[in-house]
Amino acid sequence: MSESTARVLLYSDDRTVRQELRLALGRRVAADLPELDIVECATYQAVLKALDAGGIDLLVLDGEAVPLGGMGLARQVKDEIANCPPVLLLVARLADAWLATWSRADAVVAYPIDPERVARSAADLLRPRAGAALT
Repeated sequence: MSESTARVLLYSDDRTVRQELRLALGRRVAADLPELDIVECATYQAVLKALDAGGIDLLVLDGEAVPLGGMGLARQVKDEIANCPPVLLLVARLADAWLATWSRADAVVAYPIDPERVARSAADLLRPRAGAALT
């Protein structure tokens, strides 16, 4: 994370979901955090390529994406990517949150997308990285 921006990757095969997440996150999720640089991915292959390139500070993954949902993708990147960025997982029902334990997601929010909850969860996940970048 640079002092001026935090790179957030949004993954969903549905562009409407990506747009809603982008709007929910806004330009900055909290006053004490840098502005966001949003990277949108519609395929899991694009997510893996972006992670290989580096510089991603937070992953926001749609658990309902197809053909590979955010839960499976979260588990894969947590297993395969050294120093994997934190994962915020979007699930269809809060009752599905237990699956996030299996996926190793760092935080979970449920549909419908609630801008306040999404921004607060993203800020909570970005703060430790921002603190590390400043030290």
